[in-house]
Amino acid sequence: MPKLVRHTAVRWPAGGKGNAIVNKKRVTSALMYYFHGSYFYICRNAIVSLILEPFIVSARKYRPQTFKDVVGQGAITNTLLNAIENNHLAQALLFCGPRGVGKTTCARILAKKINQDGTERDDEDFAFNIFELDAASNNSVDDIRSLIDQVRIPPQVGKYKVYIIDEVHMLSQSAFNAFLKTLEEPPKHAIFILATTEKHKIIPTILSRCQIFDFKRITVKDATEYLKYIAEQQGIEAEESALHIIAQKADGAMRDALSIFDRVVSFSGKELTRKAVTENLNVLDYDTYFSATDLILENKIPELLILLNDTLSYGFDDHHFITGLASHFRDLMVCQHPETIALLEVGEDVKNQYKEQAAKASKDFLLKAIDLANDCDLKYKSSKNQRLLVELTLMKLASITYDGEKKKSDFIIPASFFSGRPKTHGAAPPKTNGSPKTATHTVTETVHETTEPQPVLAQEPQEEYQPAKKIQIKSSERRVSGLSLSSIKAKKAHENTKTSEVDQEELPKEPFTEAEMQTHWDDFVDQLEDKGRKILASNLQTDVPKLKNDHTIWIELPNSTMKKEVEREQSLMLNYLKEKLNNHSITLHITVNEEVAKKFAFTPEEKYEKLREKNPAIDLLRKEFDLDF
Repeated sequence: MPKLVRHTAVRWPAGGKGNAIVNKKRVTSALMYYFHGSYFYICRNAIVSLILEPFIVSARKYRPQTFKDVVGQGAITNTLLNAIENNHLAQALLFCGPRGVGKTTCARILAKKINQDGTERDDEDFAFNIFELDAASNNSVDDIRSLIDQVRIPPQVGKYKVYIIDEVHMLSQSAFNAFLKTLEEPPKHAIFILATTEKHKIIPTILSRCQIFDFKRITVKDATEYLKYIAEQQGIEAEESALHIIAQKADGAMRDALSIFDRVVSFSGKELTRKAVTENLNVLDYDTYFSATDLILENKIPELLILLNDTLSYGFDDHHFITGLASHFRDLMVCQHPETIALLEVGEDVKNQYKEQAAKASKDFLLKAIDLANDCDLKYKSSKNQRLLVELTLMKLASITYDGEKKKSDFIIPASFFSGRPKTHGAAPPKTNGSPKTATHTVTETVHETTEPQPVLAQEPQEEYQPAKKIQIKSSERRVSGLSLSSIKAKKAHENTKTSEVDQEELPKEPFTEAEMQTHWDDFVDQLEDKGRKILASNLQTDVPKLKNDHTIWIELPNSTMKKEVEREQSLMLNYLKEKLNNHSITLHITVNEEVAKKFAFTPEEKYEKLREKNPAIDLLRKEFDLDF
């Protein structure tokens, strides 16, 4: 058990008021008295912890005591100092501006500075000459009358009595009217300092009787420098980019910046990093927007959508993401010119990242990107599917640098570009290195070749230049119909050339049964339905295939159109059956049954005849109302 503390002495910890020596016996006696004389044992470390000062927030601990300490209000502080020195101080001053910019602080400093003439002692205080009134809770006529009664009494020490009325816009209309005369002609020893965040709520008769000082928002640079000074005073290693984020989050309010600083320090300790600040403040880091912009410039839509989903999974709003991306594009636009780089309110390390990425992005891209992002911002609130709107905007952004020949502003890269399948048209050749710029260059050259008449005529003299090339361009943009005569002809020629190259003698010819053939036939039809080719599958299901001889499959169709469709795709079907049945001598024989064809009604007359066969009364209906087929 530890012994009672004797007559040893300890010092106050660093940060206390001086290094005052404390008699530990007196401390122990005081503690025993506080606990009603109970005997207890206390160790040395416990006493040191008991005499620690309570925590004081940075906004109070580092509140400026002189005009030189005020951050970002140099014009106002210099004006007040000159007015005091030259005796040009007005009887009523109005400090207006946003919260946390130093209005009340400057009022208190001014109130102390007025009564100082250089002859006062260090321990002399004029606090009893300063009166503060909160107009938010003392806004009635009676409160103003009580204040007027106090104004008549002259100060006992010093020359002036200073009355600071905070949130003066909260006074009632009658209270303003009762205060008018005293504010205009106060006693010589009285000075009024009014502070407000909403100047427009003060009546004009009050404004005309005051000297108005408009406090501006604290710039990010000034706030960062002051936070750096406070971090050094507290022995905290802080990254400059982390302090920049805190300053930006404060939005021009120094008090808010100090409050955020205290919160982040409590979270991260003595090392203040950008990652810790962004995590604690729940803001998106610069790296998120840098990564998103890189994906946009590289036309990587799938990765971009995944990045958006990961960002939203951390609890961020998609509206916040798109607006931040627009601001990021603005910052990249600023970096396009050396003279405008100073407009970036970021640290040096982040500024270098902006310079590197700005070199990759063109001005045309940034202008289109900013326009799309702002358009999404405007439509966001009215949209019923907000996430879809943001995703479409990101897809459009990633499609800006693709091709170079967009007919519409809302162009989006087709999905086939990312599927890895070969293209069926010449607009986008197969990728070698994944770069869309190569594809763009090739497309441009192809178009130029088609528009020049001389090379085309030299290559294809047997055909007319203009119609042939126009048809080729249209066929590259959309899929050719299966019923097109040109497509059937081309595919028949392809199949003929394909089958002619095969040596039938060397291929296996194992026997098979009709049931086995029908089973694999049904499997092939199911595969077609899974692939979405339902028309061909329906044609193959019209009749049950039969084995005519050892290697010939016979199927009967109702019309010639269906026969042509099946013949056009028979190579694919036969290859499947040959592989499954291990017999490469299989052939397909298709016939058309005219009687079955008659069962299908194609023209209006045929449809009418079918209906009349089922219900002869329809003929009376047609004659009664004189209807056409």
